[in-house]
Amino acid sequence: MADCVQPAKPLGKKCPKLVGRKHGSYSVRQELPSRADGTRRSFSRAGYESLKAAQADLDHIRALLGLADADDSEGLDQIAELLEKVADEKAPLPDIESTRRRLSHGLDLTSRLTVGDWLDIWLAGKKGRQSAISRDESNIRVHLQPRIGHLRLDRLRVTHLSEMFEAIAEANVEIAEGNAARSKAVEDLAQIPWKGRKPRARRKAMKAAIAEMDPYRRIVGPATRQRVRSTLRAALNAAIAQQLITFNPASHVELEAGRRPKALVWTEERILHWRRTGEKPSPVMVWTPEHTGLFLDHVAEDRLYALFHLVAFRGLRRGEACGQRWTDANLSAGLLTVAKQLVVNGWEVYEDDPKTDARARTIALDSDTVQALKQHRAQQDKDREKWGSAWAETGRVFTRENGELLHPANATRRFIELYEEVGLPPVRLHDLRHGAATLAHAAGAGLKDIQEMLGHSSITITSDTYTSLLPEADLAIAEAAARLVPRARTTVETTAPQAEAEPVGAEAASAEPLLDDADPLRTMREINALSAHAPLTQTAPDEEFEAD
Repeated sequence: MADCVQPAKPLGKKCPKLVGRKHGSYSVRQELPSRADGTRRSFSRAGYESLKAAQADLDHIRALLGLADADDSEGLDQIAELLEKVADEKAPLPDIESTRRRLSHGLDLTSRLTVGDWLDIWLAGKKGRQSAISRDESNIRVHLQPRIGHLRLDRLRVTHLSEMFEAIAEANVEIAEGNAARSKAVEDLAQIPWKGRKPRARRKAMKAAIAEMDPYRRIVGPATRQRVRSTLRAALNAAIAQQLITFNPASHVELEAGRRPKALVWTEERILHWRRTGEKPSPVMVWTPEHTGLFLDHVAEDRLYALFHLVAFRGLRRGEACGQRWTDANLSAGLLTVAKQLVVNGWEVYEDDPKTDARARTIALDSDTVQALKQHRAQQDKDREKWGSAWAETGRVFTRENGELLHPANATRRFIELYEEVGLPPVRLHDLRHGAATLAHAAGAGLKDIQEMLGHSSITITSDTYTSLLPEADLAIAEAAARLVPRARTTVETTAPQAEAEPVGAEAASAEPLLDDADPLRTMREINALSAHAPLTQTAPDEEFEAD
């Protein structure tokens, strides 16, 4: 249909010049499916300069209507609503293929799909471990939705993500400053005396000021930023698979590598520094054998002694230890199969398979660990008899006093209480796992053996993160290495006074290679012998046990 538009007086269809093909403009009108109440609706648009352009849009509209079957009333109604909205807003006609995909996936056609909309859809349909789903949910809720959730999914670019991570880095500075200000205020409050009217008024004012400050918050470190990007990348890959987008910007944004912290051993110098400043040299710290022995001697009568002993020597994860079942323990053979773990989601606890793809693994137990588990089982039998019908039979090795599941967080809380009683430097319960790997490494276990003991899917994690060289073993190795090189003369520190009076021949004789059969780890073994609870850890099961 062609309309005439004159600058002075619009004549519309009455214009006599409309008979000319080059005069006026064209418009389209397409009848749409009726509304639910039976009222008619249509799509109208004018202003086309050519009949060809008007016919192209009309064909486009009819193609959109053809996406839904004639008997698909719901689909036809969605397309009709979409076309009505496009006509009202004078917006471009929607892409046919994109509309087909959204219609097939049950998405709303009348609204532009945002990043936040898609993240909600993706998370709702995600399968897998509950712990992984909870981590993705946290990344979406805390970081992605507030910062990029409003952006259209098909218009998300690498620059948007770069700006998001730059904003997170800037927020880290604010968090650090806020934490420092709050810490300073708390320290100042502690210096104000309790007695006296003026001190009490000052304390009250200071407490009010602290209450107005932001609470302590965690810095979003490189590893966390990598996990946020991983969540977004997985969601966008799913959108590509659904043909909603064709490009994944999360795969191309550059971030600082999130390196795993290296475990360090609590040497005397590091302990002194920690006592003076309160700073840990590394987020992951490992006790020396003396520290471990002192701790285990102190907690020998505690109800969870066997759990701490098991983690310290065989390196179970916290959830694996709390989820260990008696049916998976063969104490007579000195074997333990790690087949289940308890996972914490918020405060809720549920059972799951072990963390890595290695799934269940069987590890050997040293005689002290076997004895500790036997004594623990005997005590558990007494508890079962004491509680009678109120006993909760969970079949777990480590439980609460009444047999109910032991919450992993309670095990951690008890661990901290116990090591603080003896004044030991701080470590996490998980750090005992690092210590077990370090002891096994010092005892001569290969990385492959330690990997199987810890249940790692990659030997790289074992070598890069979980094994630290104990100072005593390092010193013994350094001495042994130095003795491999023949020297014509000895150093001042090792030369005996009487050697100055010896003839040249004697000095030459002493210059022979100092190769001996000394064990470079002998010092390590001697130190371990100082505590009844510091025997060397056995290596991983042999091939016969692994086959089982």
